[in-house]
Amino acid sequence: MVAGSRVSKRIMSAVLIATGLCAGSALAQAQSGIEMTSPPDAYTSALSAFDEAWTNSGLAFTTVTFTEGSSKGFGQYEPREGADFTAGEPLSVYAEPVGYGFTQGPDGFSYSLTASYKLLNASGQVLAEQDNFASFSGSGRSKQRELSAALTFQFSGLPAGSYRLQTRFTDEAGGNQADFTLPFTVTGGN
Repeated sequence: MVAGSRVSKRIMSAVLIATGLCAGSALAQAQSGIEMTSPPDAYTSALSAFDEAWTNSGLAFTTVTFTEGSSKGFGQYEPREGADFTAGEPLSVYAEPVGYGFTQGPDGFSYSLTASYKLLNASGQVLAEQDNFASFSGSGRSKQRELSAALTFQFSGLPAGSYRLQTRFTDEAGGNQADFTLPFTVTGGN
């Protein structure tokens, strides 16, 4: 009962904040002479609920896949059919993280994530690893929630066989971590 009460209070707080932000925005626009059509209450409520769900979900992924070459942006990638790679072929990975935290400053909101990886063979032996090999950050007046993470891995000298690529994202603002593992096969050895 107490947990449900806290959640209800958080949702109510989020609704009040969203309502206050819309009212403040409307006041600022009225004072500057700007006219615009504001979204309906249903939209504002849905946005507030989405913000609450985002904040409470913690870091996770909605999409993770090998791709044909690097992605061009959010949702702009060509999924690779299968996970068979020739020896020395680059592995392109596309991921869409969600639930990462934001820090608020005078100019808006910012986020920062880092990625680490481990390459494992079929028996689980770590063949290669690197912490914080990639970083993803941004800022804006609004919370940027469409983040695409394009990663490219180049492993040389791998003999033919089965492998797993474990990748961990760390949310620097929210303090959370989330992992994904992509199994793949190398055909034709070095």
